[in-house]
Amino acid sequence: MGQLQRDGRTDVAEDDAENADGRTTNAGDAAVESGMERATETGGEFTFDDVTVVMGTYNEEAAIGAVLDDVDEVTDGRANVVCVDGSDDRTPEIAREHGARVIEQDPQGYGVAVREAVLAADRPVVVTTDCDDTYPMEALPEFLELVNDGTDVVSGDRITPGADAMPAFNRQGNRAFALLASALLGERVHDTTTGMRAYRREVVQEITWTENTGLSAELLVRPLMRGYDVREVPIEYDERTGETKLDPLAGGAAIAKSIVKVCLEERRR
Repeated sequence: MGQLQRDGRTDVAEDDAENADGRTTNAGDAAVESGMERATETGGEFTFDDVTVVMGTYNEEAAIGAVLDDVDEVTDGRANVVCVDGSDDRTPEIAREHGARVIEQDPQGYGVAVREAVLAADRPVVVTTDCDDTYPMEALPEFLELVNDGTDVVSGDRITPGADAMPAFNRQGNRAFALLASALLGERVHDTTTGMRAYRREVVQEITWTENTGLSAELLVRPLMRGYDVREVPIEYDERTGETKLDPLAGGAAIAKSIVKVCLEERRR
């Protein structure tokens, strides 16, 4: 099992050739090779030129522009952005206007969109975030620094700082998910459902992701149980812009079920 560490510092190219498993493209592999070469030239360190920020988007026209502006400002316009979108509002139009690559998809749920997004990333470092303006893009330099220090997965922990902007019911539910996962993992985790993480691309490419509503938890649990170096970093969490699409009761039950299912599957590997 991996060691979970705590850190207190606070449109698809037409000529891409998809492999048989649907996971990688020739263009993506070339981009990763280029990123590796750049890292060699910079003393083995990745820069924002090596980062793809990915998100699933669904009717987030009120927030998506601000999120992409923040990414652009923090990374000086160097990070690539991929949105997998199932919206029927102006979200994809706004995303394209901000220079994001938009992959359109019929609405199938959070996990389906995010899974497509992480597998479409074509740079060596993949950052997931939500499109509702709740996550601090100013944390990206620290996330990248930790990846350069050797961390495989950097996970933004909203709960330890308090997550005061989160509805109380959701906050308590997220604490319960973390306690459930901790009991099954045999070590303490603090935020299993955060949407903001950074991954080395090989991590998301080498694991088969199966969950939908519970994908956020799966994206933490499977790497941790497979021995990857995972580190939680406290982050601030802001009040969301726009309306939430997740039913807290049905969604909460699905997340808890996913945590149990994924932990049991990993123990049987």
